[in-house]
Amino acid sequence: MYNFKISYYLKFIFLISLISIISAYFIEYILGHQPCNLCLIERIPYGLSMILIALNFVIFKNERFITLLLILIFAFSFIISSYHFGIEQGLIQESTVCKTKDAFEITSKEQLLEQLQVRTISCKDVTFRIFGFSLTTFNIVISLILVVLLSNIFNNYEKFKK
Repeated sequence: MYNFKISYYLKFIFLISLISIISAYFIEYILGHQPCNLCLIERIPYGLSMILIALNFVIFKNERFITLLLILIFAFSFIISSYHFGIEQGLIQESTVCKTKDAFEITSKEQLLEQLQVRTISCKDVTFRIFGFSLTTFNIVISLILVVLLSNIFNNYEKFKK
């Protein structure tokens, strides 16, 4: 691994997160592929990482703490993506997270009937693939690489601090 400053790695992670979010919205709104609930949850770590990195450059200036938070965020992303991959492959049963949208906002039987008529995207149905792989698969790989990279930076903080 190259011994760049931590700020370069944080900028690189910010760029990866930005590209991931833009790609997800492009696939949803331009190409018309509706995401399932877990797909929507998988976007959260990328948004959080962008916010944390931006705050680090503007306000905090505590790269070691931000690096630790990013490790936790992308570990969460890896776990959620792996769970979603298990559902896609039929290894894990779908949970209620996959079956309803806005379940907590249903307050009447009329709203419940409307919800039942709305077609929700199942977490096991892959509607978009790149080179035969679902976006969840790419998310697993990206999250794992970022966890390993950030862990290396955190463990060798003085070396990368320069």
